[in-house]
Amino acid sequence: MMLTRSKTGGPVRRMPSRLAVIRQFIRFRREEDGSMIIFSMFLLIMMLIVGGMAVDMMHFESTRARLQATLDRAVLAASDLEQTQDAEAVVRDYFAKAGLLDQITSITVTESVNSRQVSAVAAMNVDTMFMQLVGVESLLAPASGTAIENVSDIEIVLVLDVSGSMGSNSRIINLRSAAREFVRSVLANDINNRISITIVPFNAQVNIGPVLRARYNVVDPHGIVNSDCLDLPAAVYSVPGISTALAIPQAGYFDARSSTSQSISYIAPQTINTGNIFCRTEVQNIVRLPSRNIATLEAQIQGLTANGNTSITMGMKWGMALIDPGSRAMFSALIAGGQMAGNLDGRPYDYNRANTLKVVVLMTDGEHVASDILNAGYRSGLSPIYRSPGDNAYSLFHDRPATTSDYWVPSRNEWRTEPWNSGGGVAQLTWPQVWQNVRVTWVAWTLYARAIGTSSATRTAAYNTWMTNFRSMTNVPNMNATLQQSCALARLNGVVVYGIAFEAPTNGQTQIAGCASSPAHYFNAQGLQISAAFRAIASQINSLRLIQ
Repeated sequence: MMLTRSKTGGPVRRMPSRLAVIRQFIRFRREEDGSMIIFSMFLLIMMLIVGGMAVDMMHFESTRARLQATLDRAVLAASDLEQTQDAEAVVRDYFAKAGLLDQITSITVTESVNSRQVSAVAAMNVDTMFMQLVGVESLLAPASGTAIENVSDIEIVLVLDVSGSMGSNSRIINLRSAAREFVRSVLANDINNRISITIVPFNAQVNIGPVLRARYNVVDPHGIVNSDCLDLPAAVYSVPGISTALAIPQAGYFDARSSTSQSISYIAPQTINTGNIFCRTEVQNIVRLPSRNIATLEAQIQGLTANGNTSITMGMKWGMALIDPGSRAMFSALIAGGQMAGNLDGRPYDYNRANTLKVVVLMTDGEHVASDILNAGYRSGLSPIYRSPGDNAYSLFHDRPATTSDYWVPSRNEWRTEPWNSGGGVAQLTWPQVWQNVRVTWVAWTLYARAIGTSSATRTAAYNTWMTNFRSMTNVPNMNATLQQSCALARLNGVVVYGIAFEAPTNGQTQIAGCASSPAHYFNAQGLQISAAFRAIASQINSLRLIQ
């Protein structure tokens, strides 16, 4: 700006030139002090708003968490099947005590025989302080939740090997301890009485006991007390259960494994060796029907004894039969007769029934071993064999067309026209009576081979023929196949199969692993590891029992 003097002598202010104006504008444009102040004030305001929003959100989240926690506790308490109060009233009571009763939006309760589901929804308006500056006066805090308590009806069958090898290396002792602990673990917390346990001991056979045997259509009975095994026909392995209407022969009480002297001289009647009877008579090894009584089940397990050969397929078959719904009518009859507890009525439940779990625990220390089966025609009815009680001498009728001397008397090494009678009478024996007294090998050699054979070769041939007539052998490959057939049917019908190979040989391990529902359901146990296996199974069952 330029100054000049006026006519009076004072300074005169002149207007800036155009160039000066431009220079002033450029200088103002370059000046930043004013703009930074404005921008800083804007940032401060924004920070105050954001910080306030954070405070509002913290308050909102605290309120929402309190509301949700109250709702979670309420629905969990209300869904408890032991809760005797009205489920909706329980939820409202929880909210009332928290001062949040007015925040409930809805409560839904769904119940069945062994299930209760409680759902609730709540919401609460949370006033804001800082967010009002941007037009948000309140926030809605939601809460919702569902609690379900399902108590599963569980049917467990313990299929336990009690064959002779279980007597070695303390196996039967370790089994008793592990299985008893399993029973206590599973049943101790069964406050709703939803679990039952059946015990099926097996060796070469399964002794179902007189109570169960009376419920099946058993043919060819032999009358031996506590020897209640059945020779199952092949057809039963194509279905899960065993029909009570199917005619099934009772397994013969006989000894075909003990050898006998094959001397051409007379050998006195060699009585049966009870250690070689495939259907054992130990009452402690008889099937235990479904029970919830811990003491009863523990006593049964503690009494298990080791003896006999191994038929895993027989054990598994009976295990499946006693968990199959086809046995329900039989169980109802047993309950009506006071032979099963009344609170087990309705079992075995249908396969895949809601809230129902069926479990088979199959344990063996061995592999399949061929055993003897008494052939048809030699199980019942009169035999051609006679005995004189006075001297216990036997005679055999053999129709010889060329002579009337049809009775062979081995003790006298002669043929006679009538059975030998020492003066005390003579009795024609039934086949069961024969097998209850003498070995199959003795009958085949002394009564048949020595009577028919005229040389060593012909006697041996006759002996082999009659041993084949009297009994047949089970086939191990077939036993393996029928076992896997039963296991496949179990899996198909939703039955969970746990397999324990307890110090078992390779083939035994293979069969049990193939039977288990999955690799996770298979245990290869050594020594005290059997307890760990049973614990793991009990833990898995307990985790499936209660779902919240």
